Amino acid sequence: MTVMSARDAGLVACTHCGLLCRDAAEETGIRCPRCRAELHPRKPDSLSRSCAYLMAAAILYIPANMLPVMETSSMFGAEKDTILSGIVYFWTSGSQGLAALIFFVSILVPMLKLGSLSVLAWTVRRRSVYNRRQRAVLFRIIEMVGRWSMLDVFVVALMVGLVHFQGLAVIQAGSGAAAFGAVVVLTMLAARSFDPRLIWDPPVSKENHD
Repeated sequence: MTVMSARDAGLVACTHCGLLCRDAAEETGIRCPRCRAELHPRKPDSLSRSCAYLMAAAILYIPANMLPVMETSSMFGAEKDTILSGIVYFWTSGSQGLAALIFFVSILVPMLKLGSLSVLAWTVRRRSVYNRRQRAVLFRIIEMVGRWSMLDVFVVALMVGLVHFQGLAVIQAGSGAAAFGAVVVLTMLAARSFDPRLIWDPPVSKENHD
């Protein structure tokens, strides 16, 4: 059975208010009659912008894990901690649950998000028809869990305020925290720029490609 897409039928859904509009699939400059937002059958330059954000996030992912996210100064000396050293500290001090949580949200989630978005971008560029439904579900999962990647940055900010309040020591966010925050923001922008409707576009035939 041949399935016709909304684009093939000349229909475009407004990304702002959700109104389904007719005769706007291939024209430019058409606006939604309800909210007046410009209609696009696909987000302009979606794949290029998403790939650019992904490349920047992948580059910053290395310093985010190698540079210190927290610098502590007290009467006993100064200490710098990376995400990995913090995970090791909590694990060896008996807080295995907290260590596992930080590893999940600070190491595993960003890495899986980078890998998953890269796979989606690669398959869309190749116009692959393999497991389209599973890839659409994967994109929804990426959008759902992306916001939890900021948990480690929130923990650092909370500790800075708490320690300063008690006057115990001086804690400052390190350059690794800035890089990690940039990775999270860039992956969120990559997911935001990616148009999941591209997953369902038909493959380019050899005749059209030639």
